[in-house]
Amino acid sequence: MAGLRAIVFDLDGTLIDSRRDLADSANELLIECGAGALTEDAIGRMVGDGAAVLVARAFAAAGLAMPADALPRFLAKYDHRLLAHTRPYEGITDLLIALRGRFGLGVLTNKPLAATLRILEGLGLAPFFGANAIVGGDGPYPRKPAPQGLVALADLLAARAPETMLVGDSIIDWQTARAASAKACIARYGFGFIGFPEDALASANLTIDHPSDLLQLL
Repeated sequence: MAGLRAIVFDLDGTLIDSRRDLADSANELLIECGAGALTEDAIGRMVGDGAAVLVARAFAAAGLAMPADALPRFLAKYDHRLLAHTRPYEGITDLLIALRGRFGLGVLTNKPLAATLRILEGLGLAPFFGANAIVGGDGPYPRKPAPQGLVALADLLAARAPETMLVGDSIIDWQTARAASAKACIARYGFGFIGFPEDALASANLTIDHPSDLLQLL
C-alpha cells in the first residue's frame, strides 16, 4: 500500500483472543453478587471501551445493581486469569514476523498498560513492538475512540496519521482511525466485530478475515 509507514494494532479481538478469560472473570463476579452467568458472546460484545465500561455493561445485562467495588474486584479476578486461555490468533505471529522491518509497529488498547505488557510478554509478542509503542487505556491519552493515542503512536513510529493504519475488530477502532485521519482495517475474525454497524462496514473498505489477509492488502 503506497505511502503506508506504520501499522498499529488493537489488542483484544485483533492480536489476541481473550474472550474466555474476560468472560470467566466477569461471570465469577456476577455469580458472587447473585446473578447468573452471561454467555461468552454477550460479554465479548461488551469489550472495547475499557474495564469499567465492561463491568457496568455486564451488571446491566444481568439486571443487577453494580456494587461500588465491582471494578477493582473484576480487575483482581482478571489479573489471575490474564493468560489462562488467552492466545494470539492463528497467524498473528507469522504476520508480525512478515511486517517487522517493513513498517513501524505499535499497539493501541483500552486495556490497562500493565496487563497489556504482561500478556504481550507472556505470549511472545512484546519483541515486535518498542516499549514506547504500546499505549494502554490508563496512559496519558484519552481512551479510544479519542484519536490522541493513535496520533502519538504515528509520530513515535516516524509516520503521519494518514501514513498509519489501525487494525482492529470493533466500531471503536474504526471511529478512532477516522478521528485521527488514519487508515482503518477491520478484523472480521475478532469477537468485537459482532454487531459492527453495516453502514460503518460499508465505509471500511479494508477488511480481513484472517491475520494473513493483511499482507495481501499491503
